[in-house]
Amino acid sequence: MRISRTAALVSGGALMLAVGLAKAETGPKRQFEIPAKPLLTALTDFTTVTGVHVVRPGGARLTGRSRPVSGAHDAEGALRAMLAGTGLSYEFTDAKTVVLRSIFDEAQPVQLASEGATQLQDLWVVGQQASDADFTPGAFTITAADIARKNPTDLQDLFAGEPGVQVGSPVPISQKVYVRGVEESNLAVSIDGSAQNNKVFHHNATTYIDPGLLKQVRVDPGVAPADAGFGALAGSIAYETKDVADLLGRDGDGYGAEVKGWFNSNGGVFGNSVTGYGKQNGFEALGYFNWADGGRYRNGHGDKVAGTATHLLSGLGKLAYEAPDGHRFEVSHERVHDDAVRPFRPNLGSVGRPGEPPTRDFRLDRQNTVFNYTDTSPEGWWNPKVVLGYSATKVKVPTFVRNPGSGAFEEAYDSSGKTSSLNGKAENKFTFALGDVTAGVDFRHDRARYWDTNYSAREKMTNVGLYAQARLEPIERARLSFGGRVDHQRFEGTNDGDGAEKNHTGVSANVTGEYDLIKDLLTAKAGYSHVWAGIPLAENFILNPAWIYRNADGKLRATTSDNYSAGLVLKRNGFSLEGNVFRTKIQNARNAKFSNAYDYDFGAPGYGPVPGATWAPDLATRGFELGAGYEWETGFVRVKYAHIDVDINGRRGDSDAGNYIATPVGDIITITAAHTFVDWNVTIGGDIEIAPKYDRVGRDAVTGVRYPSYAAYEVVNAFVEYKPQLKYETTLRLDVKNILDENYSSRATYGSEFGNVTPLYEPGRSVLLTAAVKF
Repeated sequence: MRISRTAALVSGGALMLAVGLAKAETGPKRQFEIPAKPLLTALTDFTTVTGVHVVRPGGARLTGRSRPVSGAHDAEGALRAMLAGTGLSYEFTDAKTVVLRSIFDEAQPVQLASEGATQLQDLWVVGQQASDADFTPGAFTITAADIARKNPTDLQDLFAGEPGVQVGSPVPISQKVYVRGVEESNLAVSIDGSAQNNKVFHHNATTYIDPGLLKQVRVDPGVAPADAGFGALAGSIAYETKDVADLLGRDGDGYGAEVKGWFNSNGGVFGNSVTGYGKQNGFEALGYFNWADGGRYRNGHGDKVAGTATHLLSGLGKLAYEAPDGHRFEVSHERVHDDAVRPFRPNLGSVGRPGEPPTRDFRLDRQNTVFNYTDTSPEGWWNPKVVLGYSATKVKVPTFVRNPGSGAFEEAYDSSGKTSSLNGKAENKFTFALGDVTAGVDFRHDRARYWDTNYSAREKMTNVGLYAQARLEPIERARLSFGGRVDHQRFEGTNDGDGAEKNHTGVSANVTGEYDLIKDLLTAKAGYSHVWAGIPLAENFILNPAWIYRNADGKLRATTSDNYSAGLVLKRNGFSLEGNVFRTKIQNARNAKFSNAYDYDFGAPGYGPVPGATWAPDLATRGFELGAGYEWETGFVRVKYAHIDVDINGRRGDSDAGNYIATPVGDIITITAAHTFVDWNVTIGGDIEIAPKYDRVGRDAVTGVRYPSYAAYEVVNAFVEYKPQLKYETTLRLDVKNILDENYSSRATYGSEFGNVTPLYEPGRSVLLTAAVKF
């Protein structure tokens, strides 16, 4: 995480760390989840939880690793546990300052900033990369520091450096996220705790969010905990937006603002965001507004790509009140709006449709409104949380039909689709000596609707779930997480078909754990989950009011999955090596087609007929991930490699058969590095993505001819960032993306293997200039 320069001091050129931790007497108990890691990073995490400056006098740097701290502790208790065995002692000099010393040093007076010490500028410090609360192999968290370092303008930037997560399409309106090859609609996706149901149109984005308003993203691939929510067939993604405390600090009242502007040379795109926030007597308010506008970008061959202009609006508003005793109430509303000319199918360049206009005006609007109640000063067995959310996505697009007289295509009417989810949960975390148990109840009422001048159709479902998840440390060197859910779903099909209604109940269970084979060196991890997800809603734009839902055997089956993963992690003095293997199998994955009655599907076992409403193939993804890295106080370097194979109904998958299921990925290698020159207030860094040629491709179902191999590509990005010492915190940054001007389409972008499809090529070389001022 980043060290706030207002919370760090240097005496005589010595390093003084910012760490936030409030101390009042012994201080209130707060929830800590800080794993063993390099001391500088651990103390930075400690800062964000509390409010005390951590000072290190003398010329020596902090070395070694902290001890893990988990559960409810006051400030002093957490610091004591973190420093155990490090050779460091501490002393609170006042309610907001603690001094670290070697246990062998004599006490030394502390020189505060007002007496000549200098402030430490913001440092790039590696954040927590594993989901240490759940021990899932391959899980990770994109922290606030990671987001600041990446300076993302879209989801591709946000997930850069994570080869197990691929984002298709360079245009926000059509970006889909794939985790280990599985499309995100098969994961439990939430924003600020509100479940998302955004399966509108398979050529559009599923859940697009402006990364500028995020403080962190947590990804649990494969095995997800029970409290991640309903429908976690292949894991979960949890997006969290910024609070006032993330911008203003944890303690004290005040006001502030941040203005950020950027320019992308490729397409002449200008973007601006304004954030205002304040806190007074427990009341908080935050407003964020972002807009971006520009022309079409050029691909690596220098050609302008049709339908790629930028016209994006997004915003976030939050109001909160936190009582002196810790009861916190928060209401937020977040929105994304994209309205621009897009390709006939927004996630591909063009498709062979003679006479059909190649572009049209697509309009996407996604919103998310959430109420949250939490207790920021929990005690023992009382740590409640209540969430009530409403999320919705609407897509509107003109439909063209052929004029019988002229033979030309003419705009005839608008087609619209909307999905929505009214959802909520009430849970409590029970904390005791061995760890904690979270138990609660959640619900979802999801609707999918399509309408135009000719017809309308809808599906809906209601689900109520009971869940519990335990996170324990039963013996020394072992951590265990296990839990389960019982869900009851009522599903209702479209209007005029066979009247499909189904009430059914299913059980899900998960277990993950880790054990230190060699203390402070080598850890083994493993996990398994079985997930029951009822009957997922179909995509809006293919809803057919005359669907027949019965399978050939007369049954309508629930979608289920089984996930397996195992891995090893070696960490020592900043070095890390890790590897894991995984497998996900989804049974009866919903991938409906518009066709009425029974359709002849070449992907089905034995090439048998299947009903369009309920085509439910089996999906299997498997592979492995490897990683290595080194962290130091002001930087890091990481190398990661993922190999992912996708099969659908026992056949090699392709991006068309995998709509709303999965996409072929193959091999992805990423290299990421950053370093801060503290004396100059300059940070440099970059990343490389390498996708070797991938031959494990599918075949045409009719001709049997194998599709072309996925082409190899290499993409190099770099940045330099400067923080001048001015009255207001100022950041100046230069990014150069796709330095080699590679002409390529992302491995997760639709249609690369089909001869009649021109894929949506990524932007060629781009120069991004960014300036931000925080008042």
